[in-house]
Amino acid sequence: MKKLAIQGGRPIRNVKTNPWPQWPVWGKGEEKALIDVLNSGVWSYNGPKETEFNKEFAKFTGTAYSICTVNGTVTLQIALEALGIGIGDEVIIPGLTWQATAATVIDVNATPILVDVLDDTWCIDPEAIKRAITPNTKAIIPVHLYGGFADMDAIMEIAKAHNLYVIEDCAHKHGGEWKGKKAGSIGHIGSFSFQLSKHLTAGEGGAVTTDDPILAERLDALRNCGRRPESTMAQSGDKGIGDYGDDGNFIQSGNLRITEFQAAILVEGLKRLPQQNALRDANGAYLNGLIKEIPGITPLRRDPRETQKAYFNFAFRYDRDQFKDLPVSRFRSALEAELGIVVDACYEPLNNCSLYVPHTKPARHKLSEAYWDAIDPKRFSLPVCERLFADESVCLHHKVLMGSQADMDMMAAAIQKIYDNAEELLDQ
Repeated sequence: MKKLAIQGGRPIRNVKTNPWPQWPVWGKGEEKALIDVLNSGVWSYNGPKETEFNKEFAKFTGTAYSICTVNGTVTLQIALEALGIGIGDEVIIPGLTWQATAATVIDVNATPILVDVLDDTWCIDPEAIKRAITPNTKAIIPVHLYGGFADMDAIMEIAKAHNLYVIEDCAHKHGGEWKGKKAGSIGHIGSFSFQLSKHLTAGEGGAVTTDDPILAERLDALRNCGRRPESTMAQSGDKGIGDYGDDGNFIQSGNLRITEFQAAILVEGLKRLPQQNALRDANGAYLNGLIKEIPGITPLRRDPRETQKAYFNFAFRYDRDQFKDLPVSRFRSALEAELGIVVDACYEPLNNCSLYVPHTKPARHKLSEAYWDAIDPKRFSLPVCERLFADESVCLHHKVLMGSQADMDMMAAAIQKIYDNAEELLDQ
């Protein structure tokens, strides 16, 4: 019997001779676009590249408006501010998400209410939303996590019944569709990240999408020092000189803008995104078909209403009972060694997350003793989130789905090898 790679045996994949696809992806288009911006002298905001991207991304998402910002954290914050959410308000969010989803709620002096997720999609549980609603609830932030899509039918029905806003956190879902509607076009506002790991990236950056002209005006102002956007300049795309007829009297804010260099990269990346999503979708479906045959491996459920998949990571559930009681941490280490790529757990549940610790900033967040207690994440019970993180989750970067079908066979073979040798791993 061959030893597993963690014991020095030959791994399934030799990344020196067969490397994974590169990420990020770029080419001559990005090179030319960046040089064009450099030579134009318009390096800051509201230039022709940003205008072009906003137009194309709105078209891509099927929304009336797209507005670029400095990152995907800021998009959530200005979405909350544009909706008038603040002190005394509660916002329901999933307990399994990146910490920014909760931190931005605190940054507008509202209270994040953490609820559990569904274990077969890892997205927010609509029944948990219902149980968490109080007279102070003002919004829901569903997160389309990894390969999953939140149940937007149920969420929008709940929101309508209780007069709540919905902010879609689409940081993992650029191009995903629910019943033919793109992520970011279903709720009142969509929030996107263009950070390096995302499947549309400029290194950093973000965007908000909406169909509401009043919200769009507020969102535009909030990312641009509070300036009210002027229609004639918005049409021409030439606001880079900062010439505004009305600089004030609208809304307090700061500089949360993107640069023309980032916008130039995004324009080119958006051209590739549909093809990349289609490749990841095809490979993900094929790989899930392989691994579901391995005892103890369960792919995330794909809801039939999800008409277009958009993978951020490739994730699945692991059952140690089927692997001779091998802990999931040992399984992930073995898979790393076999494939030569980082294999992670899901995000830490927010009720015990090392990056979500609001009580480390009393000078900013201790508005009152009652509020201080309300924003303590440890007060929430998230048993499904905790179980997924501790015992079941396996996540790989989405670039693994950008290879060939043979690469998918190799990944499945690596998992099968660990299953076949689980008892030996326990003895090591």
